[in-house]
Amino acid sequence: MFIWDFVAEKIYDQLADWIYSQIMGFLVEFFGMINNMGAELFDFVWVKAIVLFFNYLAWAMFTVGLILAVFETAIAYQNGQGNISNTFMNILKGFMATSLVTTLPIALFKFAISMQVSLSLGLTKLTNEVASIGEMALTSLSLLDKMSVSLVFGIFLLIALGYSVIKVFFNNLKRGGILLTQIAVGSLYMISVPRGYIDGFTGWSKQIIALSLTTFLQSVFLIAGLMVFRESFLLGIGLMMSANEIPRIADQFGLDTSTRGNMMSTIYATQSAVGIYKSIRLK
Repeated sequence: MFIWDFVAEKIYDQLADWIYSQIMGFLVEFFGMINNMGAELFDFVWVKAIVLFFNYLAWAMFTVGLILAVFETAIAYQNGQGNISNTFMNILKGFMATSLVTTLPIALFKFAISMQVSLSLGLTKLTNEVASIGEMALTSLSLLDKMSVSLVFGIFLLIALGYSVIKVFFNNLKRGGILLTQIAVGSLYMISVPRGYIDGFTGWSKQIIALSLTTFLQSVFLIAGLMVFRESFLLGIGLMMSANEIPRIADQFGLDTSTRGNMMSTIYATQSAVGIYKSIRLK
């Protein structure tokens, strides 16, 4: 039994060393790509072409909404209920929204990322060093070899660190595609803004703000967690894991980051178009 225990212990130690080295190698390779945050998606020519298509679609929806708004105002004015000033203001709002629906979300998203990079550099200067997220993570990982922690506990720390960081990283990567989807949805709302139905567009605007806010906060929490990780392993991992809860907390305060669409504006537009068609036929 003594020989068997000795052999099993040696095999276990070698297996644990192999798992530790594999996880460490994976994280080292992964952190080399962590600075690609998703904003580069909008620099590709075909993505710009897609955004341009939705820009044309937004103007087409605005034109249809403008025609509907004029017909609705004319019919209401004949009944003594029309308000030309409100219609003009709604059309002006629709024109401004259509002009910015494909440009402002991308600019806001890139601004959030640039702010995150600037704040990251400011935080790293507090430790008298200037490093990227990947370099900071590699420095933090190298501390595991210097600290007197058990191999099993080191593997646990690596898994927890990898889970929290990789989840934030891929959340940031997919937000570029989510923003492109939201631009497509936002172009459809342009049919309702000139007619005064702005509830759907307001909800869409909150989603754009929430997307940029969570991108900024999650990256900041990740960097802060990496800095705390140098002093306290568990507190640093806890701070990095809390970054994954930012979208859920933002949702509780009305900043939904999902791509759920509001169909009320489409229903209003359909009902209004049918009503106008019936009114014209009766006349």
